[in-house]
Amino acid sequence: MHASLKVGFVQFSPFFGDKHKNFDTVDKLLIDITADVIVVPELFNTGYLFLSKEELASLAETAKGETFDFMHSLAKEKKCAFAYGFAEKDNDSYYNSMAFISPDGLVALYRKSHLFFEEKKFFHPGDTGFQVFRYKDVTWGMLICIDWIFPEAMRTLAVKGAQVVLHPANLIMPYCPDAMVTRALENRVFVVLADRTGVDRRNEKELRFIGRSEIVAPNGDILIRAGDEECVKVVEIDPDLSLNKKINEYNDIFVDRREDLYFK
Repeated sequence: MHASLKVGFVQFSPFFGDKHKNFDTVDKLLIDITADVIVVPELFNTGYLFLSKEELASLAETAKGETFDFMHSLAKEKKCAFAYGFAEKDNDSYYNSMAFISPDGLVALYRKSHLFFEEKKFFHPGDTGFQVFRYKDVTWGMLICIDWIFPEAMRTLAVKGAQVVLHPANLIMPYCPDAMVTRALENRVFVVLADRTGVDRRNEKELRFIGRSEIVAPNGDILIRAGDEECVKVVEIDPDLSLNKKINEYNDIFVDRREDLYFK
């Protein structure tokens, strides 16, 4: 059996366009925190509400840019791995991305597959696909925000063996936190949802974010859920619980799948 792991999330209100202020906020929130893996929200370093492609270009960076440098330094200091969202520049393409870094460096990169609302004006749809990776003898998967509403996304990760799905978000619709109970249950995986809070106001535009970050168990239990406050929450989980896909002695949710009937 695998030993338990401490997983958590950071929830805060990023200040648009000021990476170093956002780095400082995350640093302060994590001062007394110990964990194995912590998820930081989507686009935590820049804020969310871009007004132009030029603005995005000025704030985006490569997967090993200054945000990587900050998070890697934090990972080494805290002896903790981090999954965090950032605006990625790759040649002339821009992605809403997340990275998973350990104290040893970059482990995995995911680019958001399903773009939400006006993200379609600025970002390229992700091209990484839904991949899993191993860290601390556990199989992990990654999704970003609206990816959750497409059940195939988390199912793909689960079928590939993901035990824990890491899910940074900037949620403005109210549905995701409650829906994660179903996603966790139908795939028998742990989900760590790290949402932001606060408001982005840019010119005439305003977006209000719901918070309600949470950690959900494979049986659908909400292990912890935040309100709309700035916080860090950590819980201890047993990742091996997600290896059991049985819901009773006769039903295994993966063995019982009728792939011969789906999408016909």
